[in-house]
Amino acid sequence: MSTYVPTPATIQREWHVIDAGEHVLGRVATVAAKLLQGKHKPQYAPFLDTGDFVIITNAARVTLTGAKEEQKLYRYHSGYEGGLREERAKTLRQRRPARMVEEAVRGMLPKTKLGNAMYRKLKVYAGPDHPHAAQRPAPLEVS
Repeated sequence: MSTYVPTPATIQREWHVIDAGEHVLGRVATVAAKLLQGKHKPQYAPFLDTGDFVIITNAARVTLTGAKEEQKLYRYHSGYEGGLREERAKTLRQRRPARMVEEAVRGMLPKTKLGNAMYRKLKVYAGPDHPHAAQRPAPLEVS
């Protein structure tokens, strides 16, 4: 008996909407990462992109526990000497509210070309509206 390997023709991609408003950032990110990787499907294969598309709305209203709003740092480097930049979660939320959710989900995906392909299926919006109504996404509740 041979192992079942899904082919690109047999992979069914669905669209899911997650309302991140008033939910904890880590909880939303884990649910989204699981859907993007396809771990909720019976034909999951770790070496193939079998995941679904995920839309996250109300990213500006996601909550952080404890003192993370004041203490958590987001770091990035320009590539030049002395080019390390740091920004607190509070200022990042004001400047680019969807960025916190994007970074949290990206950190939970594989750090490979396959992980980059999964990340491209993530759509994050700061407000409650999104332009993907034609795909008829199914709402998903975060517990």
